[in-house]
Amino acid sequence: MDKRILETIKKQYPIGSRVELVQMDDVQAPPVGTLGTVVGVDDIGSIMVSWDNGSSLNVLYQKDKVKNIY
Repeated sequence: MDKRILETIKKQYPIGSRVELVQMDDVQAPPVGTLGTVVGVDDIGSIMVSWDNGSSLNVLYQKDKVKNIY
């Protein structure tokens, strides 16, 4: 993962920010529209989210989609 891209992701999704799931291609994915709190970004650019429904599935860079809600 390019350091510049990684830093951009970390700035766009800082720890504590709230996100809404837009799309995730995983059988264990929370339903679209599920809200969660960002707990970090790992070294490959995955956004680590604590979903409000109890899931902790990561959002994969360039595969899954979330949007900031505040």
